[in-house]
Amino acid sequence: MSQHTLRLLRFTYKKLKEKLTVSDSKKLFHEQFPFVIPGLYKRIVDEMLVELNLLNHQSEFSLDFLFCVGLTETFKVLMKGYKPEKHLDLLFESLCSSTTFDAKEIKEISKKSQNELKEKSLNDTLTLLKEKSNSKLYPSRILNLGIYILISNSQDFIEKNESEMSKIINDFFAKFNLSTDKAEKDIAIYKSTISKMEQAKELIEELRIKDKKKDQK
Repeated sequence: MSQHTLRLLRFTYKKLKEKLTVSDSKKLFHEQFPFVIPGLYKRIVDEMLVELNLLNHQSEFSLDFLFCVGLTETFKVLMKGYKPEKHLDLLFESLCSSTTFDAKEIKEISKKSQNELKEKSLNDTLTLLKEKSNSKLYPSRILNLGIYILISNSQDFIEKNESEMSKIINDFFAKFNLSTDKAEKDIAIYKSTISKMEQAKELIEELRIKDKKKDQK
């Protein structure tokens, strides 16, 4: 074991006895992921790190499967196109470990839950979600998006129009005693972020092609 790893482990152990500050988590993250993050993705990573750190300060928070689905799937979608792609596993692991989460456990819970709910109807999805969920869910953006993603993956959800989709989503959140207003806002921001990132990637690609043509002249 290298001296660098030993120092990192000692620092982590010491801080786990306390509550990791956002600054502590950022320090740990950059120790574990010593690569430059492209500007397009840096804000996403920073926001996830801060949110995970803050959730660990909440005594009522627990690692619910909805949270695990929300974290793994939003990371996957928002990091789409990240290069080099081979860094993504380490990036996710570093985000989790620097905020005292277990990346492997989260991925396993997410995968198992999504397999159980695969190709289910909306009614079956709701029944299974209620059976599997904790009696009292701790509300968070990540958990809200986990619910939204599982609803969206339901077999008959895509057949609905926008108005019906919105009502279904609101009904789901109401049944879990979660704020429908907060859920709507989180989902809208998530969709907007995806759209903006896609536009930014298209613009970057257009500029890259233009620069390449200029170099060829």
